[in-house]
Amino acid sequence: MIGYNPKDWWKLIFAFHRSDTFRFLLPGIAGVAAYTGVVAYVENDVFHASFKNTTVVHSLVGFVLSMLLVFRTNTAYERWWEGRKLWGSFVNNSRNLALKLHAFLPKDSAKRETFRVLIINYIFAAKEHLRTGVHVKKLAQTGPYDTDFYKQKKHVPNQIMGAIYQEINNLYHNQSITGDQLIVLNSELQSFTDNLGGCERIKRTPIPYAYSLFLKKVIFLYVFTMPIGFVIEFKYWAIPIVAIIFYVFASIEVIAEEIEDPFGTDANDLPTDIIYETIKDNLEEIL
Repeated sequence: MIGYNPKDWWKLIFAFHRSDTFRFLLPGIAGVAAYTGVVAYVENDVFHASFKNTTVVHSLVGFVLSMLLVFRTNTAYERWWEGRKLWGSFVNNSRNLALKLHAFLPKDSAKRETFRVLIINYIFAAKEHLRTGVHVKKLAQTGPYDTDFYKQKKHVPNQIMGAIYQEINNLYHNQSITGDQLIVLNSELQSFTDNLGGCERIKRTPIPYAYSLFLKKVIFLYVFTMPIGFVIEFKYWAIPIVAIIFYVFASIEVIAEEIEDPFGTDANDLPTDIIYETIKDNLEEIL
């Protein structure tokens, strides 16, 4: 995710970052401009066409298309924001679990280090699980929890959480914690799996295919029929007009596509790497 100052208007207006949709759409913008130029030449200089009220239909369709794009953007942003809330919950629950373990366990207990490593490993595994998969060699090792242990299951976060549950259960059977303390710890433990399940739901449930397909077709038809009417009224000025309209409508769809799966490494995705580092620093300080 890119950090920036939203109040710095001039810098943002003239900024051209690699995540800018203008860079991505530049070939399409050039193609639309060239296509509009050809239509303008054929209609105005070859056929000398003259239609009336040529922009009315596109004005009406443009309003409907705008409403569809608003819904598309809102839906994508809602998924992005829900993902951010789930990762915020990871932060809070990690701190709460660590603080409770810090209070329950003696300061010289070796289990403090075990829990610290396992919780940090879980957050790292959850982050990578939502991307391209977990490389178990990057996980920290402690006691019996080595690379071979993490490899036992395809769903690495579940494997780590199972180990955390087992360690908590051992503390209870060894009478290191009471039954009441076990119940107190359970809510934080359960929340980790709930949060990851919510993230998986977002990642694995894209916008319905029919809706996405329909929206792209409408944008295509709208833009590529626009020059037929606009070049009569605006002549060759229709070239920049149509190109800008294509840039605006297509950019909204491209941005929505990017943020509807917010757990990757794109510029507009969630800062899960930074959130992971925050959790890691907090747990190292607490435990």
